[in-house]
Amino acid sequence: MLTVSSYLSSLAGVMAIAGLALLLLPYVRRDNAPVRILLLGITAFLALRYLFWRVTATLPPFGLTLDSIASIAFVTVEGAALLSSLTAYLILTRRKERSREADENLAWWGDAPAPRVDLYIATYNEEAAVLERTLAGAQALDYPYVRVFVLDDGRREWLDDVCARYGAEHRTRPDNAHAKAGNINYTLSQRLKDEDAPDFVAVLDADFVPHRNFVSRALALFHDRGVGLVQTPQHFFNPDPVQHNLYVAKAYPDEQRFFFDHIEPARDGWGIAVCCGTSSMVRVEALKEIGGLPTESVTEDFLLTIRLDSHGWRSVYLNEPLTEGLAPEGLHEYVVQRGRWCLGMMEIIRNVYNPFTSGALRPLQRLSLLDSLLYWTTTFPFRLVSLACPLLYWYFGTIVVNASVTDVMSYYMPYYVAVLVTLNWISRGMIIPILNDVSQLLAAWPVVRAVAMGLFTKGPHKFRVTAKGGDRTRTVVQWPLMKPFAILFALTLLGMVLPLVFDSGFEHVSRAGDGIRIILFWTIYNLVVLAVAMLACVERPRVNRPQREATERATLSVGTEWGTRVDAAWIDHLGIDEARVRGPSGLAVGAAGTLEIDGVGGVDTTIRGAEADGYRLSLNPTHEQRDRILRKLHTGAARPGAASGSIPGMIRSWMQMLASR
Repeated sequence: MLTVSSYLSSLAGVMAIAGLALLLLPYVRRDNAPVRILLLGITAFLALRYLFWRVTATLPPFGLTLDSIASIAFVTVEGAALLSSLTAYLILTRRKERSREADENLAWWGDAPAPRVDLYIATYNEEAAVLERTLAGAQALDYPYVRVFVLDDGRREWLDDVCARYGAEHRTRPDNAHAKAGNINYTLSQRLKDEDAPDFVAVLDADFVPHRNFVSRALALFHDRGVGLVQTPQHFFNPDPVQHNLYVAKAYPDEQRFFFDHIEPARDGWGIAVCCGTSSMVRVEALKEIGGLPTESVTEDFLLTIRLDSHGWRSVYLNEPLTEGLAPEGLHEYVVQRGRWCLGMMEIIRNVYNPFTSGALRPLQRLSLLDSLLYWTTTFPFRLVSLACPLLYWYFGTIVVNASVTDVMSYYMPYYVAVLVTLNWISRGMIIPILNDVSQLLAAWPVVRAVAMGLFTKGPHKFRVTAKGGDRTRTVVQWPLMKPFAILFALTLLGMVLPLVFDSGFEHVSRAGDGIRIILFWTIYNLVVLAVAMLACVERPRVNRPQREATERATLSVGTEWGTRVDAAWIDHLGIDEARVRGPSGLAVGAAGTLEIDGVGGVDTTIRGAEADGYRLSLNPTHEQRDRILRKLHTGAARPGAASGSIPGMIRSWMQMLASR
C-alpha cells in the first residue's frame, strides 16, 4: 500500500533538481560555461538513467503478444527520441558569439578596394506589397558597394517598374530549373562575366527585409580568409500561426526562435553552423570552387554548408537581428514549409551525404548530419505514438509502460524537471509544455510523410513554395488539419469515459493496478494537447500585416468646425495604412487631418474609430512616405517579436481577448 511517505521519497530526485535550480541559477550568468555544462550533463545522465529503467524494468516478457509488441515499439521510438535529445544536449554545451569580432573588423580590407557585394532577392509569386517592403529595406542599406537584384522566376513584367523605383535590377531566366538554387546560380553565372563581378553574394527571400547594417555586419566576418559563408538569424515581424491563433504572440516566441537564438550559436561553437538560406552571405570564390549552389536537394542551404565544409570553407554565425521577415501566415503554409525542410534533409541523407557511410565528412559534420537526421525522424513520430498509447489501454487493455506511480516519479520526473530547468535557463523560458507539444504535433504527420518520401523514394521531389501575402482578413477553419486531432480527441475521451459508464466489456481496464493513475494523467494531458491543437487550427483574421507595436511621440492635427486642432499623441501601433494613437480626446470620427511621424513627415489621415484611450486612424501616405514607414518599421536595429516565454504574459493576453469579446 502506497503511503504519503513513499510518494515523498520518490520525489527526492525532483526536489534535488528544483533545489539546485533555486540555489544556483538566480546567481549565475547564462553565458557561464561550467554551469551550462553541469546542467546539461545532469540532464543527460538522468535521461540515460530513465532509459535504462524503461528497458530493464517496465517491459513485459518478450513474445508475440500485443503488450510485448506495443511496449517494445514504444520504447524503441522513445529511446530514439532520447538519443536525439542527447545529441542536442552535447551540442548545447558550447556557444559562440561573434558580435565583438564583427565590431573589430568592419573595414578589414584596409586601403584595398572595398569588396563588391550583390544582394539577390529570390522571388516566384509574391505580391507587390511583399516585394516593396524588401526593396525599401535594401534601398536603405548603409554599405555603398552593393547592387540589388530581384531574381524573378515568375517572369512578371510589372516588376520592371517596381525594381526601377527602388534602384534594383529585375532579372529573369528562360526556365525554373532547380528552383531557388538554380535561380541564384543563373544570375551569378551572368554576373561573373561583368567587369564589376561581385566578391560576395548576400541572399534574401522575397519577404525578408534587411536592416540597414545587414551587409556591413555580415561582411565583417569575412576578414577570416577561411570563412566561406556567414549566416544571420531569421526574425519575424508577424506572429506565426500558433502564436496568432492561440493569442500568445506577445508572450511566446515563434517556433524557430530556440534554433536561431541558441542552437545555431551552439553549433557555431562546434564549427558546424548551418546555412539557412535567406539572411546569409557567401564568398564568391568559395561558390566558384564548389560549382555554385548545390541542386541535389530542395534544402540547398544545408547542403551548401556541407559542400563548402568538404572543400575547406567554414560557415559561421552572427547572432544579431539583421533581417526580419514574414512568418507563414496560414497554418497550411506553416506545415508545408516544415515538411519541405524535412524532405530536403532526407534527400541529402539518402542521395548525397550519409552520416554513416560518406567518406567526405569531418567527424563533427557527421555529428551535425546525425543530429538533424535524428531530430526529423524521431521527434515527430514520438509525438504521434504518444497519442496512440493510451488508446491501446482503454480499448484493448494493452499496457505499454508497466510501472507504478512512485517509479515514474523516481525515474521520469527528475529527467523531465531537469529538461525544463536546463533548457529554460539557457533560453530564458522558451520551453513551455503543451505549447511546444502542439507546435510539433501540428506538423507531425506532414513531417513523418516527408521522412518516408525522402528516405525511401528516389525523387526528384516537387518543390513547393511557401505562400506569402494574400487575403487574411477572414476566420478560416483548417478542417483537413483539424480532423485527425478531432478524431483522436473523441477516441481518447470515449476510451476514458466508457469504462466508467459500462461495467461489461471493459474488464481489462482494471489490470493496470496502480498504473491506472499514470494512464489517466497521460490521457488527460493528451486531451489538453489535442484541444489546443484544434484551437490552433482556427485561423483568426490578420489585418495590416506590417504593423508593429512601438510607442513613440507624434503630433495629430485635425480639422474641426473651429479650425485646426493640434494634439500631442502617442503612437502605439503603426502600419502602412493605419495607426492607433493614445492621448487626444473629443475628436469626431471621420474627421480628416495630418499625423506628423518622426522620420516620415506629415501623413494625411482620417479618424476611423474611437477607443477608450485614443483613436484608430486610416493613413494615406504618399509613395515616398510609404517607403519611409516601411523602413521605419523594418530596418532598425530592434529585434521584432517575443524573445522569451512568459506564462503570466499569456494569461494577460487571454484575459484581454476574453474582455474584448
